[in-house]
Amino acid sequence: MEINVHLVRFDGWGGADGIAPGLVRTARAVEAAGAEGLTVMDHWFQIPAAGPAGDPMLEGYTTLAFLAGSTTRATLGLLVTGVTYRHPGLLAKTVATLDVLSGGRAVLGIGAAWYEREHRGLGVPFPPLAERFERLEETLQVCRQMWSDDDGPFCGTHYQLEETLCSPRPLRRLPVLIGGQGERKTLRLVARYADACNLFASSPEVVRGKLAVLRRHCDDVGRPYDELRKTILYVGAHGSLDEGFLREMSSYAALGVETVHVMPPAGPPEAWVEERVAPAVGRLAQLSG
Repeated sequence: MEINVHLVRFDGWGGADGIAPGLVRTARAVEAAGAEGLTVMDHWFQIPAAGPAGDPMLEGYTTLAFLAGSTTRATLGLLVTGVTYRHPGLLAKTVATLDVLSGGRAVLGIGAAWYEREHRGLGVPFPPLAERFERLEETLQVCRQMWSDDDGPFCGTHYQLEETLCSPRPLRRLPVLIGGQGERKTLRLVARYADACNLFASSPEVVRGKLAVLRRHCDDVGRPYDELRKTILYVGAHGSLDEGFLREMSSYAALGVETVHVMPPAGPPEAWVEERVAPAVGRLAQLSG
């Protein structure tokens, strides 16, 4: 099992002038620890689970581009892009650019979006949930078309593109991760369009059930279940990558989970990466399904 560091706070380095150097130190610590990659959230206001809305929050793709220049190996992505925030043609172009400039390390993490306050606050349309899922499916289709040899039109219900031109294209088949665990819509989209899923690690029993549903969706669309990378977002006590955490991860690895995304506690995350993540990387690498 591999480990990915997921940053949800940007207030651990004092004021705004400490964020950039703090991010560089953290990114370099992540690579030195041997972690798989680094992700940040795609939000405009801080989310309620992490702090007040007015706490520091960075635009996601600008942050990843900055991190691309400070790293050489780690994969880079958002966990996850809100489908409502960017037109799909521009999103595909943005992620392709990140992949080219990072040397082929971008991952498109995407989901249906949920944080209504930041939509309303910044004037971004917030369609009903059913429409957001329709837009998510069309966005996945647009991205795959733009990253292919087909630069012709795309005619969907919500999006119409006269030319799906994207030059340069990503350096390799750019992986798509869909976040969420809704059994009827989200996991169906994973089976049809994604390379990976991301589930909440609420318990091994819950994840086992979600993966069983995903397997059925794969069967329905004729997709080999084993092609999909299974990842989880660890929602336990932040920062405690102790023996209990490792035992818990062993249960998830037995289900076929290949990557766990962990979130630093409050404070400067680089020290936590060095002290907690680095020792856990080797231990997790020994776990397999």
